[in-house]
Amino acid sequence: MILALVAGQPSLGWAVFAAFWTCLCDGPGPHAMRRRTLGLFVLIGTAIAFTGSWAASAGTEAGLAVGPALVFVAILVGAAFSLDGVLGTLLAVVAVVAVGFPHPLPTATAQSLTFLAGGSWAFLLINLFWRIDPTASLHRNAGAVITRLSDMAKDLAAIGDGGHRDAQWHSEHAEHRRAVRMAMERLRAVLARYPGDARRYHNALRATEIIFGALVALDHAYIHKLGPTTERAVTARAFDTALLGVRLSLRERSKKVVLRRGIERLERIGNTLTDDVMTGCVLALQQALHVVENTDQSTEALAAPPDQAATNWKDRMNGALRLALRQSAGVIGVYYAAIIFQLGYPYWATMALIVCLQGGARVTWARSLERVLGSLLGGVLALSLLFITQNQMVLCPLAILLASVTISLRSVNYTIFVVFLTTLFIIVTDMMHPGSGIAAARVVDNLLGSIAALLAVLVLWPDLGPPLHQLITKGREANLAYLENVIAGRPVLEVRTAQRTAGLASIDVEVALHDLAGLRYRRHRLNEGDQLALREMRNLAGEAAAAWHRRLGEHHRPEDNQ
Repeated sequence: MILALVAGQPSLGWAVFAAFWTCLCDGPGPHAMRRRTLGLFVLIGTAIAFTGSWAASAGTEAGLAVGPALVFVAILVGAAFSLDGVLGTLLAVVAVVAVGFPHPLPTATAQSLTFLAGGSWAFLLINLFWRIDPTASLHRNAGAVITRLSDMAKDLAAIGDGGHRDAQWHSEHAEHRRAVRMAMERLRAVLARYPGDARRYHNALRATEIIFGALVALDHAYIHKLGPTTERAVTARAFDTALLGVRLSLRERSKKVVLRRGIERLERIGNTLTDDVMTGCVLALQQALHVVENTDQSTEALAAPPDQAATNWKDRMNGALRLALRQSAGVIGVYYAAIIFQLGYPYWATMALIVCLQGGARVTWARSLERVLGSLLGGVLALSLLFITQNQMVLCPLAILLASVTISLRSVNYTIFVVFLTTLFIIVTDMMHPGSGIAAARVVDNLLGSIAALLAVLVLWPDLGPPLHQLITKGREANLAYLENVIAGRPVLEVRTAQRTAGLASIDVEVALHDLAGLRYRRHRLNEGDQLALREMRNLAGEAAAAWHRRLGEHHRPEDNQ
């Protein structure tokens, strides 16, 4: 951006946005994966930038044909080479923006080379000049899991002899279980990028799964007041020892002697307990520390269930094909609307469509609302800043600051991310191409693109998700199967697999129940039968966990080992 302003070349704005998009494309993962993803984005994005600009110069009809075609190809390419949709989404964004800047062959070539220069600069900055720790995201997500578990354990320890709030129905029923499960799935998703070079984090996830199972059992014991009150309190406090051990295991130079002391302390605590459920919980905590202490997890007691959330390449491409067709059709509709309403910046509307149309109706609806709100607030903020000053010496460092804030917020909150993104784009566009009406145009175009995304997901292969009562029934059956596996004395690996299946089913229910801040629940309230089934599902989860840990405690009674 500094070079563009000093040289007085507005066309270098393509280098600015190429650098920003390249940084936005960078995600957690090993260095080799990040280099491959960013390299593909820069090279393929350069080709798309040239093709879109040159082809669109043939006329409006050419733009109507080329834009959707490039979006279709971009989504499929992104799905073929990346585990998530960020690569394909950003390539599609490059496509629609390129079509919005039609140029003859020489100018289109220069524009694509400018894109290549900006993207290459960001690529070198990320991979050579300013490298970050590739495990930083893993450490942050693993720490979040441990924190959620600690919150749950401390709240249980604080109950004492009082009543558990989940013994009665309330608006935040089972909130701790839901928070822990969500944090675990986020960690699992990041770990999918590290197949074999992040063993201690894989071990940490396995350990926290074991600890969570014990916490659910203890949670159930508090709700139904199983076992002596003092033993429940002692067991709740024992979780601090296990969670500290897991946290220490994430450090490069953590000493095994500390873990060994933790295991020995848990063993002493377990010897003082008489209730089988409490004993089983403490034994599970010892197993969790054994997992992070040893790299060998082949023993039956520490066996991990298969990853049932993995998606094969064929399924991923089938989903990408449907998304590509939806987005291409949506882009055509937005282009026609832009012609009819004579929009000044139609590529902003198509950008909004692409980033909002990323999944089923629930996700698209949420994204559309968040983007409209973020665009309104961002437009007002940008107008205010441009009203205060037009001095480029002020706006340039402000834009750089906005870029860093925008990147930082991309995975925190989408609405706030869009606020700063909108402000950034308006300020940079105003510096590169001074004019009036940019902020208002962006708000209108975002509104159009967001509405088009929602219409596309509702009309083309509508995906509203299973009905809530169906998800509750499925979750109830999965947790019942988990309980039956425990009662039947099935092998440990079968029990772990049933436990994982029940956990995933429970997550699906909780997400559907609380999506869009519970708006769907308030609009279509659960009938009495669904409420009973939901409570039964959660109770079955606790009952199965308690039964499993009771089984562990029964098999390790001191008299049985003499």
